[in-house]
Amino acid sequence: MEVVGRSLLKRIYKKRPDWARKHDFGNLLVVGGSKIYPTTPVLVGLAAYRAGVDWVTVAAPQEAARIVANHSPNIMTYPLDGEFLEIRHVSKLLELLNKRTAVEIGGGLTRSEHVLSAITEFLKEVKVPCVIDDDALYAVAKNKEVIKENFILTPHSFEFYVLSGKKVSTDLKKRAEIVRKVAAELGTTIILKGHVDVISNGKEVAINKTGTPLMTKAGFGNTLAGICAAILARKVDAFTAACAAAYINGKAGELAAKQYGEGMLPTDLIEQISRVIKA
Repeated sequence: MEVVGRSLLKRIYKKRPDWARKHDFGNLLVVGGSKIYPTTPVLVGLAAYRAGVDWVTVAAPQEAARIVANHSPNIMTYPLDGEFLEIRHVSKLLELLNKRTAVEIGGGLTRSEHVLSAITEFLKEVKVPCVIDDDALYAVAKNKEVIKENFILTPHSFEFYVLSGKKVSTDLKKRAEIVRKVAAELGTTIILKGHVDVISNGKEVAINKTGTPLMTKAGFGNTLAGICAAILARKVDAFTAACAAAYINGKAGELAAKQYGEGMLPTDLIEQISRVIKA
């Protein structure tokens, strides 16, 4: 097993050309949020921006989109009528996706049947690289045929069980082997989050040892998803993007933990992403 190190970041974050233009380094669509969980896409979008993507648009139900827009002027929003994602929104999402180089979906959408059906219908048509997180993992668990090679799935251990029906132990070798097998079966890349992250595309396997036990609060998975999506949007392959994102998210968490300890928040981690990349 390869251990992810910061040398990987040098392959991704090279000096930008003087004449670089907007969108050269990615245009990301984030699909997330609901009446119940309106702010989750903020963490995804801000983490993606700090990870270097050029443009982030959050497509969210109307109230959630309003809250996202009020929270940060950096994030563009596209309001969807209603309080939750619905199948009637899929055609508009696909229209928005035409101009994007990657998509992230899942955070805050909720898991009602009509929401999961809308996620499934959308993913059937998605061709660009995609990060599947949070509630979207429950949709693909029921409809595995929508999973593609250029997707990254980011489950924790229970979500991995929902996806695969397999429980994982803390034995690293066993953990790595089961992730590799499931990734091979699904034909995609998986980051199994944990004290040590395990990343596999079904062939290659890597582990990431950055991070801290203080990253147990809600939101730290969303920052990982945003970083992942930002790197995918730069047209980096899924396995490399997953490895780099796990490293960056964990290392930024370590830096934030030194400053805030038990009081660390996901937004504190986001502010450390640029330090990790710069270093």
